[in-house]
Amino acid sequence: MAITLDATSRTDLGRGASRRLRREFKTPAIIIGQGKDALSICLDEKKVITAALKDEFYNEVVINLNGESIKVKPVDMQRHPVSERILHIDFQRI
Repeated sequence: MAITLDATSRTDLGRGASRRLRREFKTPAIIIGQGKDALSICLDEKKVITAALKDEFYNEVVINLNGESIKVKPVDMQRHPVSERILHIDFQRI
């Protein structure tokens, strides 16, 4: 069974925008793959942490974005070197 996460799209990109999201306990992420344009999204940090503790998270995740369900797989996850907080996730479409 796949894990489902709700996401919101983001238009404000860059280091400053990502820092503002993290202060609001959001995790910036990107969805790439299948010859489609990359989608910049943000996820709720607490839900991502809870999901990342499960093995199923690394096989298949369903992201709900604007009423559309996108099946993805995490391919890269950046973490803070001291606190182990998730800073950014790269997802690839399945």
